[in-house]
Amino acid sequence: MWAASCLASCCAACACEACRSAVGSIGRRSARIAYCGLFGLSLIVAWILREVAAPLMENIPWINHFQKTPDREWFETDAVLRVSLGNFLFFTILALLMAGIKDQKDPRDQIHHGGWMAKIFCWFVIVVLMFFVPNGLVSFYETIAKFGSGLFLLVQVVLLLDFVHGWNESWVSKDEQFWYAALLIVSVVCYIGTFVFSGLLFHWFTPSGHECGLNMFFLVFTLILAFVFAIVALHPKINGSLLPASVIALYCMYLCYTGLSSEPRDYECNGLHNHSKAISTGSVTLGLLSTVLSVVYSAVRAGSSTTLLSPPSSPRAGSEKPLLPFDKSNAADEDAKKDGPRPVSYSYSFFHLIFSLASMYSAMLLTGWSTSVGESGKLVDVGWPSVWVRIVTQWATAALYIWSLIAPILFPDREF
Repeated sequence: MWAASCLASCCAACACEACRSAVGSIGRRSARIAYCGLFGLSLIVAWILREVAAPLMENIPWINHFQKTPDREWFETDAVLRVSLGNFLFFTILALLMAGIKDQKDPRDQIHHGGWMAKIFCWFVIVVLMFFVPNGLVSFYETIAKFGSGLFLLVQVVLLLDFVHGWNESWVSKDEQFWYAALLIVSVVCYIGTFVFSGLLFHWFTPSGHECGLNMFFLVFTLILAFVFAIVALHPKINGSLLPASVIALYCMYLCYTGLSSEPRDYECNGLHNHSKAISTGSVTLGLLSTVLSVVYSAVRAGSSTTLLSPPSSPRAGSEKPLLPFDKSNAADEDAKKDGPRPVSYSYSFFHLIFSLASMYSAMLLTGWSTSVGESGKLVDVGWPSVWVRIVTQWATAALYIWSLIAPILFPDREF
């Protein structure tokens, strides 16, 4: 027994030391990816608690204070929202702390890149404390999270535009027939996917025998946008490319699908209600995957002049250097300049703000956007706000893309 106790103590000590070493090895270059890992951990925790925490939360008096115990789905939603609220507060606090940092001599720069044991502990404590706050605060956060999720969708659009334009420029710069053909093939495939997808949506959301004028309007308007993107991009004065237009068209059709699929299950024009469980699981999985990809891409691309993450004073602004360089000679050059006050390469505050908005968006995905708690503890259907959030996001996506094409023509003296 004594030997077993000693062995267990040694194993625990080794495990703690290994965790401390792993956390301590997170340096300046890997800090952004570490934040992505912490965000991914929060998603896993929220997903697990959604599945297992309901029986425990039923016995917490300040949560289950209703005369009649709510359904299990209510507790699942509440658990996800509380984890999301903790995650949101953690990254929002970091965003406020990092506001105004201009160079790496600022003491707060070390907080952003170091102190990982303390930050992980603070994150854990904040998430746990959220299970002690009243239901009214959680319900208020859920309302705010719907609008924050819309803002995150707009951030996704900016990142998507940055990615697509970078992709297009990379292939065009090769100036070879093969890559021009590849651009054309990918563009055609995206447009074919857009039209095939639209056909499925017409079948699902405009069933025969029902008046579905609103759904018809959403779908027809999305198709019109797809044609407008191509016409504007190929206009001689624009000097655009078909690849970004096709990708944005496909993304707008996807946003239309997510909006239509968020319609109430008893709505006669929602033809997916018979397969709501499978569709819901697929939508959540796809949505969470796109969320993770967005925050990872924002971390890797932080500092690019084509994103909102780079301050004007950044030494990387306007450069096309890799943002996570691993070249030893570059590292040596940077180490040689440590004594000088180097400007920060991206906005730390905006970087953390992306994670705050992503926390809201992931909560909406995991709770289905369509449930809220009333005073009686019953679930209240609020599916239409979700529909309009996504449709308006689609319109904003179209406006941002068209603006990115015509702005250089309207304001030739400015850089975009």
